[in-house]
Amino acid sequence: MDLAHVCFFIWILAILTFYQHPINVNARYHYHKKQQKTKGSPFIDEAPAPAPALVPSTSADPPSIPSDPYPTDPGDTSDCIFDVTAYGAVGDGSSDDTAAFREAWKAACSVESATILVPSDNIFTITSTIFSGPCKPGLVLQVNGVLMPPKGPDCWPKADSRKQWLVFYRLDDMKLTGNGTIEGNGHEWWELPCKPHRGPKGSSLPGPCESPAMIRFFMSSNIVVSGLRIQNSPQFHMKFDGCEGVLIEELSISTPKLSPNTDGIHIENTKSVGIYNSMISNGDDCISVGPGCSNVDINGVTCGPSHGISIGSLGVHNSQACVSNITVRNAVIRESDNGVRIKTWQGGTGSVSGISFENIQMENVRNCIIVDQYYCLSKECLNQTSAVYVTDIRYKNIKGTYDVRNPPIHFACSDTVACTNITMAEVELLPQEGELVDDPFCWNAYGIEETLSIPPIGCLQEGMPQAITETSQYSC
Repeated sequence: MDLAHVCFFIWILAILTFYQHPINVNARYHYHKKQQKTKGSPFIDEAPAPAPALVPSTSADPPSIPSDPYPTDPGDTSDCIFDVTAYGAVGDGSSDDTAAFREAWKAACSVESATILVPSDNIFTITSTIFSGPCKPGLVLQVNGVLMPPKGPDCWPKADSRKQWLVFYRLDDMKLTGNGTIEGNGHEWWELPCKPHRGPKGSSLPGPCESPAMIRFFMSSNIVVSGLRIQNSPQFHMKFDGCEGVLIEELSISTPKLSPNTDGIHIENTKSVGIYNSMISNGDDCISVGPGCSNVDINGVTCGPSHGISIGSLGVHNSQACVSNITVRNAVIRESDNGVRIKTWQGGTGSVSGISFENIQMENVRNCIIVDQYYCLSKECLNQTSAVYVTDIRYKNIKGTYDVRNPPIHFACSDTVACTNITMAEVELLPQEGELVDDPFCWNAYGIEETLSIPPIGCLQEGMPQAITETSQYSC
């Protein structure tokens, strides 16, 4: 074999060896996030923290509540971030950052799926402000730092409303979220002498006392509020009025137990509401449901110290109040003046119907179960024949301990408009300490015990009242 044939044979052998043993290449796959476009600075490192795993919903048929349109996902960021510091906010805890927040809102409002960022490690002070819509859908106000009003009534600008601090008006498809804190600086407001149970030597001066509600949503729809710490409000922490489609979840709301009028969440004239997996401790109602509300689902709330979870007050100044389809379930109420309560004024009209309290644990609570149709804030309320009609109320699996200063069950219904269709099932309430002093109280209350209650409720009348007052004025 000549040299040429030998070289050709060696070349063929080398090629075959190469294809039998290919080079080992480790492919590296890189996931690139979409670059955030930022107003005022090239990069933003702020991202929402993952939501903690909390109590899941267990209801088979809750009211129709809108789902969170912007689920918390650290890898899912907005296309456009409006950082308030890029608009001049200082965030040192003393400078007035109101103008910067208003400019950031104005810019973001016109951009779809925009996020207004309140960055962490800063304390921002703003005065009373109305954040108005309509805005483009998908607007997010993300509070990762601390946001607070001026410190006390002496620092409150005279030109500003003292009735409210942050107002969100005429918005649709908007979310207020973050892992930061909204601080109310309420301590000096609580000490005003016109506040109930405040004043020299226990006295109080006549009101009204214009302390601001902290956060108010007004005439808005498809609203989500989640993840925040909200604390020390001068008055109500959150109010929803004239809204529809509200999702509230994973909030921490807190004020001292003696802070007056500091309701946690108050809803009024609002429909389709879900309040989930939140902790509330304050000086008034944890959650209060006012007139004009329907389809409200409250699940997984821990409440107390507080005044409990209330429907009402309703019917004040002879007004009509309509409340229906309210569910409270899987709740814990501890160290509170009331547990689950329905309260109405004499002289009102309308009705409360389709109410369910289920799977609720009481821990040292006064008035665990109460219907009070003689609600009054003074000793000057007159007896009146008209009343809000209370019907179709169900209490199931209500267990725990009560403070023996009051009987654990109290049904004080109107003289002329009886409470009807009250259902009691698996109600077991024992004294926190000592022995029961008073038996459960009933007045003009009709219903049934599906199981024997502890303590026994011998005062609940079966069936329906013999004479039912004309019900046309109570229809809603």
